[in-house]
Amino acid sequence: MNVLILCGGKGSRMREESEFKPKPLVEVGGRPVLWHIMKLYAHHGFRDFVLALGYKGNLIKEYFLNYDVLNNDCTIRLGSQQSIEYHDAHEEQDFQVVLADTGADALTGSRVKKAAKYIGGDTFMVTYGDGVSDVNIPQLLAFHRAHGKLATMTTVRPTSRFGLLDVDAEGRILTFAEKPTMDTWANAGFFVFERGVLDYVDDGDLCALEDEPLKRLVQDKQIAAYRHEGFFYAMDTYREYLHLNALWDRGEAQWAVWAKRSAVAHVL
Repeated sequence: MNVLILCGGKGSRMREESEFKPKPLVEVGGRPVLWHIMKLYAHHGFRDFVLALGYKGNLIKEYFLNYDVLNNDCTIRLGSQQSIEYHDAHEEQDFQVVLADTGADALTGSRVKKAAKYIGGDTFMVTYGDGVSDVNIPQLLAFHRAHGKLATMTTVRPTSRFGLLDVDAEGRILTFAEKPTMDTWANAGFFVFERGVLDYVDDGDLCALEDEPLKRLVQDKQIAAYRHEGFFYAMDTYREYLHLNALWDRGEAQWAVWAKRSAVAHVL
């Protein structure tokens, strides 16, 4: 089953890191956040990836073209008989990665539609290239197959960015909660789609997955919410980049289910 990862955004809210590279290549613990997402899926046995590229997508192509050289010891023979001999075997030996240029300015739905020609089978998964989680992919897929609808969205309870107050009419503060977990549910990506979802996506560059396609799927009762109570964090700002790296450095990267928790900062 294919996993389509949306890798085309410009990351304008974390310009300190994304000015010279696409946001999926911004590093957490010395590895691109994209790598962390792929490792989660691979841990659960899903290793066929389609990357929908956009902003500075050539750098993502270069990353994978050079992956073996950068992650193995090797001997290079120069000259007319140039050859490379690898001396190690990194853990990504059986990853298959389609690098699909979906345009510099295309929105998320348009990227899915353009990259769909590389997807085999009727069921596929889609997620964003900046959100890490410990979501159990086999359980998510089983949930999707059980309800029989066209789409499943993974949802999480967001944490408020602010401390919340309960204030009475006289201005007295009755309760205060510092950045509490909200009662509502939010879109975390980690979708499972049937091919029929593509019929909800308009052609062209201006179709955002989160707009008409998902709204119409809701109206048609063709989407269900998988409620994930575990870890999820989206790296959308420089502050969030620093937070994820701090978690990694402290050995508290809950999303790194492929590694032993006690040694997560030293994985690979």
